[in-house]
Amino acid sequence: MPREYKTFGEFWPFYLREHSRPRTRALHYVGTSLVVILAVAAVATGTWWLLIGLPLAGYFFAWVAHFGVEKNRPATFTYPLWSLYADFRMWALWLTGRLRPELERAGLTKPEQA
Repeated sequence: MPREYKTFGEFWPFYLREHSRPRTRALHYVGTSLVVILAVAAVATGTWWLLIGLPLAGYFFAWVAHFGVEKNRPATFTYPLWSLYADFRMWALWLTGRLRPELERAGLTKPEQA
């Protein structure tokens, strides 16, 4: 039986461990970046139908990563809101160069994993 997380603070290290491979995280970064680009484009141009692409862009790359690279079940099936928040948090930490310490705290200390 999988562990039940009561707080986001408990969930966050689990989320990072579920994204232990750099290729998994890279595919998430592509999807999340596309989500942000589509959202900004929709707002900037008033082309609201672009918003339809948000879930497709985000989930396509994430699910390819989980099923094809990481070989695990996406956390979004059990913790949808925390997973969404964690994905944007991981992406923002990666963009700002602050992800490595979080990975280390989650027990992902091998250089090839960071």
